[in-house]
Amino acid sequence: MLEFKNADIRVGRTPILQGISATFEKGRITALVGLNGSGKTTLLQSLNGLSSVTDGQIFLDGEDYLALAPGERAKRLSFFSQLRGSAPNISVRGLVEHGRFPYMGFSRKRSPEDLDAMEKAIDFTGLSQEADRLVSELSGGMQQRAYLAMQIAQECPYMVMDEPQNFLDLPGQRELLLLIRALKEEGKTVILVIHDLEKALRIADRIVVMDRRRIAGSGTPGECLESGLLQKVFDCRIHPAETEEGIRYLID
Repeated sequence: MLEFKNADIRVGRTPILQGISATFEKGRITALVGLNGSGKTTLLQSLNGLSSVTDGQIFLDGEDYLALAPGERAKRLSFFSQLRGSAPNISVRGLVEHGRFPYMGFSRKRSPEDLDAMEKAIDFTGLSQEADRLVSELSGGMQQRAYLAMQIAQECPYMVMDEPQNFLDLPGQRELLLLIRALKEEGKTVILVIHDLEKALRIADRIVVMDRRRIAGSGTPGECLESGLLQKVFDCRIHPAETEEGIRYLID
């Protein structure tokens, strides 16, 4: 389990979040949702050092996460960021190799285990035919897959994804949801920021809701709907509807 306990978090010298307590259960898909500016990205970036915890604690499976050495953190929790620069002029395989750096050490010498993890990640994300192409030559959606493959190659039990659906068309979004479900079936704990509330309700085992830079509540999708939490925070009405593909949600 990943747990924030009374965490105060700042970006640079600017305090952003105060007294944040939230839990993300092991082996589940948890969607972190909220309006723009509610603090979702700031909260998660405390896990990769882009925001700083000035008070409180973060625990990962009962250990003090912030006390772990950076290399040890990188073997336990991987991060898919929405904030990236221009696509690098390296091959997809070269990008995916970056996910193995926590295991290679300074020599950057690839072991058979590294090569196997890389190829499995490339195959898992459907990029086998693109493995030798430059990332900069790919469409935005294919680039997203390449970065996801890099994260998968890192082989962490906890995977954090900040808006992984960026740049994806509707078929790409559907495929991504299937990949995330497949990762859960492999035992991964997935925590994702997602703006599409309907998709969050369909994919998540649990939902953590942020509002005005605080945790407004959490629960299963059903619990969040029944309590009216989502409707209140997003100022909307949500109508479940049975379809051939399962329950969908109409939001207005």
